[in-house]
Amino acid sequence: LVFGMMGSGILTVVFGLGYWLNVHLVGFYMSVQIVCGLFQSIGWPCVVSVVGNWCGKEKRGLIMGVWNSHTSVGNILGSVIASSVLDFGWGWSFVLPGGLVIVSGVVVFMFLVVSPHDLGFEEPGKEIEIEMSLGENVEESLRKREAEDAVLLENVDELDDSLFAIGFLEAWRLPGVAPYAFCLFFSKLVAYTFLYWLPYYLRHTAVAGVNLSHKTAGILSTVFDIGGVLGGISAGFISDKIKARALTSITFLALSIPALIMYRIYGSVSMFINIILMFISGLLVNGPYALITTAVAADLGTQDSIKGNGRALATVTAIIDGTGSVGAALGPLLAGYISSRGWNSVFFMLIFSIFFAGLFLVRLAKAEISKMRSGELIASSDSQS
Repeated sequence: LVFGMMGSGILTVVFGLGYWLNVHLVGFYMSVQIVCGLFQSIGWPCVVSVVGNWCGKEKRGLIMGVWNSHTSVGNILGSVIASSVLDFGWGWSFVLPGGLVIVSGVVVFMFLVVSPHDLGFEEPGKEIEIEMSLGENVEESLRKREAEDAVLLENVDELDDSLFAIGFLEAWRLPGVAPYAFCLFFSKLVAYTFLYWLPYYLRHTAVAGVNLSHKTAGILSTVFDIGGVLGGISAGFISDKIKARALTSITFLALSIPALIMYRIYGSVSMFINIILMFISGLLVNGPYALITTAVAADLGTQDSIKGNGRALATVTAIIDGTGSVGAALGPLLAGYISSRGWNSVFFMLIFSIFFAGLFLVRLAKAEISKMRSGELIASSDSQS
């Protein structure tokens, strides 16, 4: 994780140095960005695996939803920092964030504890409760002690199993991995298109008849990420309550389609309407994206078929987020070509992508609805509480 952060920070600084070195070669900037992307791809599987080590399945969606808000906060801070120093030269918009990443890497190296085992604690969900009341007789105490010893032996066996990494193809064949991976491909395509193109869209679309400046457009675009913070938390909370990740995701995706249509049609009427519709769009678009990259990935990487293998969690997270990253790279690229035909075409592409994202989760959502009707999800929820 620290290796990836250091590499990302250094390469971001190198990208910004092109401003002072008067580098005008497209190949230079493309090469730096590609290598920087490789370093950045190290981060997410590592951090999800670490957080998964520290929290059990109970309220995982809410916990990871709150934790995942750091991505939107980072986007907000990045936009504000980059916009605030843009007047001093565009190079500062890369050098300053790159330096902050390097400093953060040092902090992570010094203070991050990867697993509860490193501090002598049991992993969540595997704690052994020893409860002996004064009224218990000796025979009951012996039976409980034997049962606890058996659990200890099982935990040792599970720990041994967790030392072996799962294969890449084997991880792809795990139930639910492929549908969620392809769903994230389209969800991340939409989210990152907004991330990169929303400031440009705001600059070239008059709001209440007024064209916004570069700085104002950059700051205003953070409203989308603010909505994303609430979206990630609410999606995690709802999915914990109903015990249905796919159903929660597909509901958010379905509601985001009319939200984007409303934003395109009425977003230019006034600044207030633009902010409200942008906030709602960010909430609905980023909700499933945040849920899939955190709680869903942790669920799939710790399911019973692989006995909660810690390395399987990192592999599954890498597959899901890696597939999504392809969409994240493709979305802004397509938007650049399609925008020449008008912004309506770009929004049509986003709506089309959301439709396909939801389509990949239809079968899983149907299965969750069937379980809810039969009472299986409610029973499991009651047993955990």
